[in-house]
Amino acid sequence: MELRQLITFRTVASTLNFSRAAAALNYVPSNVTMQMQALEEELGVRLFDRLGKQLILTDAGTRFLPYVEQMLNTLDEARTNVCNSDQLTGTVTVSANEILCAYRMPAVFRRFREHYPGVRLIFRPFSNDELKQSLYDGNADVVFFLDEPVRSTGLCTESLVQEPFRLLVAPNHPLLQWEELLPEHFQGELFLLNEKGCTYRTLFERSLAMDDIDSSVHLEFSSAEAIKQCAMAGIGIAFLPEIAAATELERGELIALPWAMPDLRVATQMLWHKEKWLSPSIEAFLETARTTLRP
Repeated sequence: MELRQLITFRTVASTLNFSRAAAALNYVPSNVTMQMQALEEELGVRLFDRLGKQLILTDAGTRFLPYVEQMLNTLDEARTNVCNSDQLTGTVTVSANEILCAYRMPAVFRRFREHYPGVRLIFRPFSNDELKQSLYDGNADVVFFLDEPVRSTGLCTESLVQEPFRLLVAPNHPLLQWEELLPEHFQGELFLLNEKGCTYRTLFERSLAMDDIDSSVHLEFSSAEAIKQCAMAGIGIAFLPEIAAATELERGELIALPWAMPDLRVATQMLWHKEKWLSPSIEAFLETARTTLRP
């Protein structure tokens, strides 16, 4: 088993595409294919399956990946110590939901790259339901997500910044005629919401139910951008964190309704596994996130 095969395997597992992995490693695609075939022959298992044009990890490949990540990360740390270099190296794998990826993480990534250019930073997208599990499976070192305060026996959790949510409408929406909104004003209104399973969607519906507001009339989206565009088109009332609509609010393209949701306490939170060894590069990333996101 060769070191270059492990590096190639990790890259293919991250991109799930032989051509993109080859480009990232400065190989020709046939070289990547040959390395993976040799590695599979040595292990006696298939690491990847092709489903049409889609490449996926097999169960064996999924089990193998955390060990490869650990070996390569340890090697990076060893190289740093042996060379006695002042520049931090290593790998940090991060995940977050769609909203945080778009509106919170870019500032963290930019600052981290400025201070630690020698660290390899990998972002892996997971759904809200998969974020915590990715820590247990070893597929991510650190994850970020929007939620109410989390308590876990297996995960370290750190709340970084409170995220106020708003009900947003187009400037010509009829509800803007009221200086003070009452629950009955919302009856029959169309809400633009994230898909079910999203934590803050559940909290929102619970908050409306406490005021006897029916949220059953709604459209579901997997994208915050789609929700904003529909709200600006006058289709309905968007429910989004303020950070996702800051630009549109500043331009006057969306208006926040005067409706308080005091029971909705959601924060951007950072999680990692309690039993995971925090390498210097991971520790540096955690600290960068703290200094960047905390008010």
